[in-house]
This record gives sequence, structure tokens and C-alpha cells, in this order.
Amino acid sequence: MAQYEVENVDYMADDYEMADVDDDMDEEFHGRGMGDSESEDDEYDHHHLSHNKITDTNAAQARRGKDIQGIPWERLSITREKYRQTRLEQYKNYENIPQSGEGSEKLCKPTKKGGMYYEFRRNTRSVKSTILHFQLRNLVWATSKHDVYLMQHYSVIHWSAVSCNKSEVLNVSGHVAPSEKHPGSLLEGFSSTQVSTLAVKDKLLVAGGFQGELICKYLDRPGVSFCSRTTYDDNAITNAVDIYDSPSGAVHFMASNNDCGVRDFDMEKFQLSKHFRFPWPVNHTSLSPDGKQLVIVGDNPEGLLVDSNTGKTISPLCGHLDFSFASAWHPDGHVFATGNQDKTCRIWDARNLSKSVSVLKGNIGAIRSIRFTSDGKYMAMAEPADFVHVYDANNGYEKQQEIDFFGEISGVSFSPDTETLFIGVWDRTYGSLLQYSRCRNYSYIDSLI
Repeated sequence: MAQYEVENVDYMADDYEMADVDDDMDEEFHGRGMGDSESEDDEYDHHHLSHNKITDTNAAQARRGKDIQGIPWERLSITREKYRQTRLEQYKNYENIPQSGEGSEKLCKPTKKGGMYYEFRRNTRSVKSTILHFQLRNLVWATSKHDVYLMQHYSVIHWSAVSCNKSEVLNVSGHVAPSEKHPGSLLEGFSSTQVSTLAVKDKLLVAGGFQGELICKYLDRPGVSFCSRTTYDDNAITNAVDIYDSPSGAVHFMASNNDCGVRDFDMEKFQLSKHFRFPWPVNHTSLSPDGKQLVIVGDNPEGLLVDSNTGKTISPLCGHLDFSFASAWHPDGHVFATGNQDKTCRIWDARNLSKSVSVLKGNIGAIRSIRFTSDGKYMAMAEPADFVHVYDANNGYEKQQEIDFFGEISGVSFSPDTETLFIGVWDRTYGSLLQYSRCRNYSYIDSLI
């Protein structure tokens, strides 16, 4: 990942602001246009829209024609269609290797649009998940169809879709220190942690920071259980964290770092159990369902499939044209996916890695987040902004549902039972949490079962 200094929590996103097209906008939007990627405090929507506060949108309102984000198109001098077109033409994809997006186009498999796998349920504007690094978008995690965790400035927030309440789970703006004693834990803790990545699974929350920090908290215990700094390198950012159950049943997590290291921690004793080094910064890792193989992607067009016990390379993954930031395994244990700044997601079969099985293309930018449903039926891939694509994984990724909106994407997460898809949207005005529910043909019967 690009070395990246952050002065404060405001996002440095010159190339990503939708304000660039404000000239086409009515005064209503001017100076605070949707897509302005700057985080502000929750009070912001009082001063500029006091006469018309933007409210949440539910499924019934959306069916009646209300914009899912509450954008008042009827009052603007530009239509949604025209604005979408402008966005498609003007959004600048970040590339480490020039022209990688153009180069990948001819390799892509055309897919049919119009799939309907998840339907819009709610857009919640009181929950705004913010981003600190433009390349890292793993900041939204669902632990049930009603419970989701996300970053809002310096806080990890829990949102309940049942009670519509949000609560702060962890605040890292001040001093955070472990309340339990474990060997190797940094007892003095950290101050003003800038969270670059997050993972929440079952009762465990792990936050990674810009200085290589790792903060572990059990949601059912008070305080923080464990703090560690993975490295003191200048370029120490924790790029991704993956929580998993080892074959023995112990909970582990794996941290991918910019110092080219991948570290595995056993959460039973809070101990570092493995440390592998690679030739380039590691942006994301995914462990196969059987725990034996590990996908490694990072600041190199070539990815790696490695043995998770030894770290030795099983096979290179050749085909992408830029750096990769996302990966995910299908629950069948054979298929996995990688997401790249060349605007593609590649589908691979571990039984034959001579080339990828499919190359799926985004609309405007890098594929920064990939998730499979636990039943393996669907795969979601998120671009940096505006688009989340949900593919029918059971039928060769030939058909997709395209979910489109306006704003940067902080993360996507399916609930473990596959019933809900949450999408975090960061925008100065229209930042929110989008909630979609899995389409069921017999939902009235399901509700009785």
C-alpha cells in the first residue's frame, strides 16, 4: 500500500470528491456535495438543511419512489441519471501501475445485470462510518442480521437494526490500555490510535492501526483484553485483520502489515503463533475454510497461495495488472477471489491456478472489498465508491445485482446467516448505513419457521 501520512482524521481525498461536479448542481448541493469525502461531526446536517432535515429511508418509502439516500433530486438542477453519468466519467481511480484499469478491460467477462438477490430495507443516516485510508475499506462487520459494527471517527460503534440504537463499544481517541495481563501485551497501551482496519466475529473485536497497533476486545468483557504493536517500522500500518476458528477450535486472528509481514495470533493465550515475511507489503490475507492454505495479496500484481503452516508458496497468482487489496474464500474451500486496483475481481480455483476462472469488472474503481455469503451462493465486491456488485456464485458469476448510490464505501458485510447485507457509506452530507435483506420467494412462510 502507498505510504500515507495522516495529519488528522479528515480524509485527504482530492481526487475522490463529488464536489468536482458541483458546477452542475443546484445551490442546494453546492459546497457540501454528496461524495465530498470529508468527515465532520454529526451536527453538520442542522445548519444547512434545517428547513428540510434529511431523514432515514425505509423500504416502503423507496417503493413509493423516494431516493434511498434521501437525495432530493426533484429540487436539483441535475437528474440522478445525468449525475451518475458525470460520476462515471469523472471519478479518478487510484492506480499504482498506470493504465492498469484500461489494460484489464479486454480480459473481463461480460456479466448480465438485473439479478435481484438482496432488496433494499433501510438507509440509516445517524450511523456514518468514516474512513481513514483511501485504500483500506474493511470497516463494517455484521455479527448477526441485526447487529453491525463500524468505525465512526475514533469510535467503534455497534448498531442494532432491531432497536435502531447505536452505542459506542470502544473509543480510541484518548489512551487505551489492556485491563488484563498477558505475556507480550503492551501494558502501557496506545494514545490517539488511528484505526486503519477492523474485524469483528462472534464476541471478538480486533482493530488495527496506522502505527502497527493491534487492539483486542471481547464484546462480552469490560475493557480491552490485549494490546500489541506488531512492528516499529516507519511504514507499519496494519492493512487487514482476519479472525478465524482454527481446526483445534481455538480463535485466532491474522494481521497483514505494510512491513511485509503476516502474523498469526492465538487468542486463547494472546500469543503470536506464526510470523511469515513476504517480498512486498501485504494488504490482505484470507485463510481457506480447512485452515491449510492462505491467499496473500499486496503491493505486487502477482498474488500468492501459500501453505498456512510454513508460509511456503504453493503457487503464484498471475493475471492482475496492479496492486491487490481484497481477497476471500468461497466456503467450498476450492474457489477464492482477489480484488485489485486494475478494477477487477478474479475468481480462482485452487485445484488449477494456471489462470483465473473469471475476471469480473467494476465500473469506476478498484475492487477494495470482497465477501462471500456463508452458504456460498453469493459474492459481493465493493468498489471504492458508488457501487457494490452481488454475483450469483453458484451459477458461474454470470449474473449480478448492481447496487448503486453516491459516496465512498467504508465496508460491506453479509450477516453470518446470509439474511442481511450492510454497506457503510461515507459522505459529508449523505453518509449512512445501507441495509439490504436477502430476497426470499416465500418470506411469509420463512417468517413462521
